[in-house]
This record gives sequence, C-alpha cells and structure tokens, in this order.
Amino acid sequence: MSQHAVETFRTDRLPATGKAPAFSIAHEAPGDIPAREALLDRAMGTKRRRKSSEKLRRGRLPAEGLAFVARNEKSVLVGTVRLWDVRLGNSGAPALLLGPLAVEPALKGAGIGAALMRHAIAEAARLGHTAILLVGDAPYYTRFGFSAERTDRLAMPGPYEKERFLALELSAGALDGAEGVLQAAGRRVSSAA
Repeated sequence: MSQHAVETFRTDRLPATGKAPAFSIAHEAPGDIPAREALLDRAMGTKRRRKSSEKLRRGRLPAEGLAFVARNEKSVLVGTVRLWDVRLGNSGAPALLLGPLAVEPALKGAGIGAALMRHAIAEAARLGHTAILLVGDAPYYTRFGFSAERTDRLAMPGPYEKERFLALELSAGALDGAEGVLQAAGRRVSSAA
C-alpha cells in the first residue's frame, strides 16, 4: 500500500443504530495528532501515559510506515493504531511493539479495531518485520494470532501484567531464544520540532 493509499470498509451493523458505519484506513498524517490524542484520552483516559508501554514510546516516532488512522465518511478520526521499533532484551534483535489501539467509544464493536489490527499486521509483515509484541487483553488479541507463549522470557520495562504481554511471530522462530527486558529503538522525536 502506498504512503497515501486508503482502504475503505463497511462493518457490521451497530446494535444501537442499526446502521453499518463506513470507514477508511490510511497512514497517519501530522495533522491527525491532535485528533488522535483526544481520541486516546476519550477511549483510554489520561492515565494511559503512565503505562510501561509508554516508556518504550516516549521520545520516539512510530516505526516507519506503521502508524494508521481510521476515518468515518465525514473524514473524522474514529480509530488509531501505531507500531514502534523495539529491541528484544539481551539479544537486541528487532521487533515491533503495537499500541495503543483505540476506537471512538461510541463505535466499539463495529469492527474498526479489528480492521486496524489486520491492516497493521499485514503492513508490518509486508515491510519485513518479524515479530509484534503488545500488552493487552488476550481474549481480544488471540483472534489475530497473539499469545503469551512466546513472551515467557521477555519483560516490559516497568509494571505490567504478565498474562497480558502477548506476541505474534510474523516469521517463524523470530522470538526463539528471546529473553530480557524490551528496549526502545527506532527514530527519535526531533528536538527541533
């Protein structure tokens, strides 16, 4: 998918309205930042900035080409997902950390989050990444292939619930022998910005 390509979706009907919202997924643009941050605050609260995942994102930019937004038919931002470059503990092998994934609270259950997840995973694989890690609800993320089976010897930098630390190998064996605490990697935010 090119930098400006947009993928359009129509989801299942929302129980409250009976309508099936249409939305599109595109690469996040600099102008999306205020709307994305407001959405994250509505969907996750301001305490989201204290999570251990945030320690790996602070001062960094998302992995190249792996920040996506969903927009409704009126071009309003209704969903977001980003992936971040990290290093796997002691080996320092590259991987991605997914998050946060958020959808406008009124549209939860409409399939926007699932579409963002599938899109992000497919793009990460297409770009040659080998593994994605995240901290999240296993019942939700297992449908995309994530599990805690490959994270038993890895850790997040700070408090987290071990059973919520999940991984997906995009390349078989990518997490073989991985152990230690995840480390931030990738592009830094420019101090001139």
